[in-house]
Amino acid sequence: MTRVRVLTLNAALGPLDYSVPEGMPVVPGSIVRIPLGPRQITGVVWDEGRLEAETVEAKRLRPIIALYDAPPLKPSMRRLMEWVADYYLSPISAVLRMALSSTSGYSGEKTVTEYRASGGMPERMTPKREQALDLIGDEQGTIRELSEIGEVSDAVVRGLVKAGALEPVEVSLDAPFPDPDPGFAPPALEAGQGAAAERLVGAVKVQKFTPMLLDGVTGSGKTEVYFEAVAEALRMGKQVLIMLPEIALTEPFLNRFTARFGCEPVTWHSGMRQSERRRAWRAIAKGEAAVTVGARSSLFLPYARLGLIIVDEAHENTYKQEEGVMYHARDVAVMRGNFENFPVVLASATPALETKQMVEIGRYDEVTLPARYGAAEMPTLETVDMLRDPPPRGHWLSPPLVQAIEETLDRKEQALLFLNRRGFAPLTLCRTCGHRFECPNCTAWMVEHRLLHRLACHHCGHVMPPPDHCPECEADDSLVACGPGVERIADEAASLFPEAKIAVVTSDTIWSPAKAGEFVARMEAGDIDIVVGTQLVTKGYHFPNLTLVGVVDADLGLKGGDLRAAERTFQQITQVSGRAGRGDKPGRVLIQTHQPSAPVIEALVSGDAESFYAAETDARRIAGAPPFGRYAGIVISSEDEGQAIEAARNIGTAAPEIDGMLVLGPAPAPLAMLRGRHRQRILVHARRALDVQGVIREWLEKIEWPRTVRVTVDIDPYSFL
Repeated sequence: MTRVRVLTLNAALGPLDYSVPEGMPVVPGSIVRIPLGPRQITGVVWDEGRLEAETVEAKRLRPIIALYDAPPLKPSMRRLMEWVADYYLSPISAVLRMALSSTSGYSGEKTVTEYRASGGMPERMTPKREQALDLIGDEQGTIRELSEIGEVSDAVVRGLVKAGALEPVEVSLDAPFPDPDPGFAPPALEAGQGAAAERLVGAVKVQKFTPMLLDGVTGSGKTEVYFEAVAEALRMGKQVLIMLPEIALTEPFLNRFTARFGCEPVTWHSGMRQSERRRAWRAIAKGEAAVTVGARSSLFLPYARLGLIIVDEAHENTYKQEEGVMYHARDVAVMRGNFENFPVVLASATPALETKQMVEIGRYDEVTLPARYGAAEMPTLETVDMLRDPPPRGHWLSPPLVQAIEETLDRKEQALLFLNRRGFAPLTLCRTCGHRFECPNCTAWMVEHRLLHRLACHHCGHVMPPPDHCPECEADDSLVACGPGVERIADEAASLFPEAKIAVVTSDTIWSPAKAGEFVARMEAGDIDIVVGTQLVTKGYHFPNLTLVGVVDADLGLKGGDLRAAERTFQQITQVSGRAGRGDKPGRVLIQTHQPSAPVIEALVSGDAESFYAAETDARRIAGAPPFGRYAGIVISSEDEGQAIEAARNIGTAAPEIDGMLVLGPAPAPLAMLRGRHRQRILVHARRALDVQGVIREWLEKIEWPRTVRVTVDIDPYSFL
């Protein structure tokens, strides 16, 4: 009888030992079905001696039930998962769960039944059935997916199936994906692009671990350059992963990919149906999916022969996971390339300071594209001093910006107004008693969304209809919206330019690749004159007729004391400025600010990015902040405030005194309550060489806290809320 250690998907269980039935070809990495009490669960056979577990005598071992019809997870993938668990202080079971995120991908199912509207109507129509059919529309999916789309229970959807209003559709999970053709439509690269492409292609050919920064100004053709590296990987029979920071960027990117390679790549993101995820997972695991384009979760898929990773817009904060396993996909991508020995390309017009420092010390190679493609030139940037040229009372667009918009529209060109704040107004209060509308689950203001006619919390998702009167003093007509969001800016633009066609672009309006595709089509057709958007429009879009960008509030990102506030502001405004003048028409950017002399604003206007990065680097070095020092956040939360405070105090009191490490706190987190849980925060600041993970692991292992208290460690935090 053979004993094996199996890693389960349940962090509370951890690894368990099982026996292998005679003749079952189990190897490390095999995905298996195992018994646990009366249940059957999934696990992965792990390498001997690498995971600790309680030793069970041989006669008590239960046998593995079945071996799934899926390739074993490769040794390099298992080492990556061990590294992620160790570095980010997360249960390795939670990391494994990300790799096995599509259950039916390895369960052996060949087809799945989905449902879609049949065109018929049920004999008995109820309000819930009517709502479901209206919201489902042309969508297709499982019972569960359609119930979520229709915002009804599973029973309502099953009733519609029984009544014939929804019909079944058999979907194959093994239908092959088309193969991209590396020679389909190669572009005509300029000299600088060609040289950059040669370096990337050379790294792919060697197939050695080579982290590379592709640093190119906005509009320089970075995508076309790294597509040549993708083409070389395809010629070599390797799989490629291209990571994007936003699901909304997927549709425009797919169009560019198809134009270059003749077909769409495989996609992986949260907006996919279960059947699509199952089909993609199986094709990726078998090596049949040549190119995958996905969000950060695509990094943990079990690629059979991965030979290149591209991290597009590698500076983006959305690559940092803020819940569960709190990993940074940019850094884990580099480690995956290290474990599997292939190049990793980080593409960005505004690289993170950490990435630039890795170039500086020789850890990463750098490939630059300093000029825009073709005749396109970088836009001119100007500041509008809001103290000298303020907008009229109750308005947010300054006279110079309004005049610039008017001139742009007169030339039949398009304008973009950028404000990184969703909704109509960030705060609603009562002018009679001063009552502020806060989320009942979080210490956060409720944001008014006038288009959707609701107040919403952007942290937990709680929504409520706007009340007719103040709930505190019951005064009528006393509620006032304070501050601008994009909807309010759109309203102001509509009043100033009533003939203009205006589109609001945020995650509330562009929530899927299809919606992004609709937006792109309208822009290209000239059906939009003014775009009002958040950071969603700062990257990835190419509109030749968009010549004016107005940054409504450049100071917004500088508030709050964030370590990376200046860097993020520089990146965001540089990226949104890059949307202007990408064709043969010159671009212009107006930056509204109350601080025109702030270093970040001066760097933006002068175009002196290197001086800005140098100053930021010096400031971080002096402060011992990343990348010259280490941060780790410890968040203690509980539904009982007293329990959270007591547990945080106990953890803080037990903090070790180590040379080169400073422990700050505990203190109430800036977001002191989130989703109904009271939160305390401890910040660890340490020298770069210190094994922070080892110190924190040993520190917390000595402390006990109630089961109702949750302690989360965030290594290399990006959010300090």
